[in-house]
Amino acid sequence: LGVRHVIGSNTGTDALILALKALRIGAGDEVVVQANTFYASVGAIVAVGARPVFVDCDEQYAIDHRNIEAALTGKTRAIMAVWWTGVPPEFSAITEIARRRNLAVIEDACPATGGAYDGRPAGSLGHIAAFSMHPLKPLHVWGDGGAVVTSDDKASEWLRTYRNHGMKNRDEIAFWGVNQRLQSVQAVVANHILDRVGPWVDRRNQIARRLDAGLEGVPEVVRPPRPPNRRNAFQLYIVCVQRRDELVRYLIGNGIEAKVHYPIPLHLQPAARELGYAKGDFPVAERQAAEIVTLPGHQFLTNDEVDYTIETVRKFYKR
Repeated sequence: LGVRHVIGSNTGTDALILALKALRIGAGDEVVVQANTFYASVGAIVAVGARPVFVDCDEQYAIDHRNIEAALTGKTRAIMAVWWTGVPPEFSAITEIARRRNLAVIEDACPATGGAYDGRPAGSLGHIAAFSMHPLKPLHVWGDGGAVVTSDDKASEWLRTYRNHGMKNRDEIAFWGVNQRLQSVQAVVANHILDRVGPWVDRRNQIARRLDAGLEGVPEVVRPPRPPNRRNAFQLYIVCVQRRDELVRYLIGNGIEAKVHYPIPLHLQPAARELGYAKGDFPVAERQAAEIVTLPGHQFLTNDEVDYTIETVRKFYKR
């Protein structure tokens, strides 16, 4: 990754919590985050006592950097830049905003091992970053695992101690900590497949290009832009479609495991009611939540299976 420290954690969510705590973010602080990421991004912010402040997304399903400034207040401490679906947001703009406003940039790189922005690997663009090793991620283990990464020596020292009960040694603790270590057996699994992640992400990109080309010309299917300076880890292959729910039922009925990630944006979740948001606050995220579908795009698919997905989608819209 080109960073000095990689500290294993029990899960990707733990890695996000550890990253926030290492930056001393807590009660009374605010963290800007997009409205359409996975629950763990926001759950980690809430877990440390801070307040999530939502921002709408762009057509890549990433945080729209053009809306960040308006969301900042005197309580803002950090911008959480999520590699949602495995694609990097506009880091050049995000880091410039953070520099001018003296804010930290936390990369939620949980879906993005193997991704890159302007040639720089996921995890190396912010002040601190979190990765997940969940079975659906490019780097995966036999259950759960994660890592928090940073080039900050002081933060690294605190992280290694805090996630190990705050222990100086077997008989002394420096401060109260927790057990959020990566389990040894999961570290063995991760080391075993680490060298395969690059080729696997290459294959995911090949499949994405095949899907893009095969669905070209279907007016009911709209794929996001693919900027050439961004290497998508393609943890998820997502497009926007018309008659989404009907299409999902049709695909599943034809043996294709289509899913929706996710049909309710975070600001409209029951858990977010106390944050005071309402329908219409983030129209892009809301529109996408009604249109997005995830098609199979993992590295173990054959070309025939990818082509079958393409043919089935095209057949649905020709009916």
